[in-house]
Amino acid sequence: MAYNGKSVVDRSDFTIPRRRLTAVIGPNGSGKSSLLNALTGLLKLAAGRIDVFGVAPAHGHDRVAYVLQAAIVNQVMPLTVRDVVAMGRYGSKPLFRRLGGEDRALCRQAMERLGIVNLQSRLLLDLSGGQRQRVFVAQGLAQDADMLLLDEPLTGLDLASRDRITRAISDELERGRTVVLTTHDLAEAAAADHVILMTGRVVAEGPPEEVLKPDRLSAAYGIGLVHLEDGTTVLDDATHDHRPRHIHFERSESRRD
Repeated sequence: MAYNGKSVVDRSDFTIPRRRLTAVIGPNGSGKSSLLNALTGLLKLAAGRIDVFGVAPAHGHDRVAYVLQAAIVNQVMPLTVRDVVAMGRYGSKPLFRRLGGEDRALCRQAMERLGIVNLQSRLLLDLSGGQRQRVFVAQGLAQDADMLLLDEPLTGLDLASRDRITRAISDELERGRTVVLTTHDLAEAAAADHVILMTGRVVAEGPPEEVLKPDRLSAAYGIGLVHLEDGTTVLDDATHDHRPRHIHFERSESRRD
């Protein structure tokens, strides 16, 4: 994968299992966001290929929803929460076609799931960081896509927003959707079904218990690990907050069949 002629991810082989939660981890600059951009078709491949549901990625792929880590808030055009969530339906409509009843219902459901119905008339500019993140995740849910991509969706959020987004992810998995998220948090990665470890390329992938081994993590991050009394392992990295926390994504047994 290349950006402006510069390689950002070297040739790698990896698989993202359907209807499962995949966590992509690695140090800053390791290519996590670039991997998501490639899955959406936003980043073109310099070589090799990626198949998403059996076809090459394309920008605007209606089976893939993408929630960016830091969405830009328009300072000139004031948008309400309802406006931003509704944008999630635009990609499925012909140009200038108004949203219908089904579209409005999907937007309403997405806002309910993220607990922001009471904010729908508020301007996005007036919301806290956690509330804004919930709005952008709701926009992704409103797309009703088969795959949901989330770039560090829980980083730096208040507990209420973390809880809402975590529950929304669990709900997507229960609905049989494929969810991929990037994270620096080992607890989030350990709660996933599948983990991809990156350092400019994919260096390991598989179940968390196989990928999140101390020697692999230490080699990938180039730093030490701290083993706490409760058995938790955290990265000794001052750039990120790795205080141990409990992340639980609920899954039904029927989803694993």
